[in-house]
Formats: sequence, C-alpha cells, structure tokens
Amino acid sequence: MRSDGVARFVSLGGILGLWIVAALVAADPLVLPAPWALVEPLRREIASGALPFHLSQTLLRVAWAFALAMALGIAIGLVMGTKPRIDRWFDPWLTVFLNLPALVLIVLCYLWIGLNETAAIMAVTLNKIPNVVIVIREGARALDPELSAMARVFRMSPIDRLRHVVLPQLAPYVAAAARGGVAVIWKVVLVVEFLGRSNGIGFKIHMHFQQFNVGMVLIYSLSFVAVMLAVEALLLRPWESRVRRWRAA
Repeated sequence: MRSDGVARFVSLGGILGLWIVAALVAADPLVLPAPWALVEPLRREIASGALPFHLSQTLLRVAWAFALAMALGIAIGLVMGTKPRIDRWFDPWLTVFLNLPALVLIVLCYLWIGLNETAAIMAVTLNKIPNVVIVIREGARALDPELSAMARVFRMSPIDRLRHVVLPQLAPYVAAAARGGVAVIWKVVLVVEFLGRSNGIGFKIHMHFQQFNVGMVLIYSLSFVAVMLAVEALLLRPWESRVRRWRAA
C-alpha cells in the first residue's frame, strides 16, 4: 500500500515536471504560465472567496448527479441483468442513450426544462446512467446461482437476500461504476456550467476563456482536479479495496 502511494506521488510529480518543462519551452506566461506563477492569483481567489464558492457549487452538482445516477443505474442494471426478457426489450434503449452525445442531452434539457439547476443535474444524470447500467448488468449476470439457491432454501426475505447475497457480489462492480462515474460526471458538469449556469467551475472557465486568461483557467481547472484526486485517494480507493477483500479471502 505504501509503495502504491509513493508510485502515485512520483507519477504526479512527473506531470508537474512536464508542465515546468513545457512552460520553459513556451517562454510565454500568456500561453502557459509556470506553476509558481499561479501561486499569487490562487491566493487572491481563495482570499476573496470566489474559488471556494464556485468550487462548492460544482461539487454540489456532482454529488447530486452522482447519487441519482448510481441509485437509478444500479436498480436498472440489476433488473436487466437478472430478467432476460426485460433486458431484451430495453437493451435498444440502452444502446441509444449510450451513443447519445452529452452535449445533445445538455442542450435538450436546457431547451425543455429551462436554464435551471433541475435541467443541469438531469442532463448529467441521464448521461451517466447508461454507463452504470452496463457495469451493473454484467455484475448481475455473473451472480452465483448456487448462492441464490441457498438463499431460497433458507427462506431469506427479499431484503436479506439483496443485502447478504446480491450486494456483496455486486460490490466490485458498484465500485468500478462509482470510480468511473465520478470521473465522467464532473467533466459533464463542467460542460453544463460552461453552457448555461451563472456559477461553478465551468462558468469561471468560460469567463476566463473569453478573456484569454490561461492562468485563471488552469487555477480553476486544477482546483477541481485536486479535489477529485483527494476524493479518489481518501474515499473511493479504500472503499474499493474493502469491498474486494472478501473475494481474496
């Protein structure tokens, strides 16, 4: 575990090194400022409260979309994976939504619902649900029939069967869907904010893009990347390791 952390730290250091080299080669802070050139603008954005506010708005949208997409995706994927007849009927729907560009969903939600939070969160949720369904459906298809038979023999209630038989087997698939989900959802949230919100990281990126301010675009982009790296390291990776532990036992 310790060696894994060292490897990740060194790898991130390599990215920082490439950034420094690229900034020195460009030799133009208007094109690509060096990392140390962003320290003072970052301090000002934090001191003014702008960065914490816009970051919190984006995190809130990510949290809502993630929770809704995971809940609905797990339920739909479990049904489709265990009910072949339902899977046959709704598999074409899944294919359609998987291949529908995120930009189209965002624009349609804004046109049909309006430029509000409901439309923003719904667009992100609809974009992510098919990906969760695909992963969970494969997990449901891989459920051990012998464990299900044992649950029927012992007359376990549907809730107990779901809790003690189904979910432990689906846990690695849920973890995979969650890790991939966070990565996809926050990117789509930025597009949603870029196109139709008046706050959030995407909104600030759009504003500074119009001003050709590369430094501020990097500050707001990397601030959210840093938060997501922390979430993955402190929450998602330890949880994924824990839910996979029973298979190695």
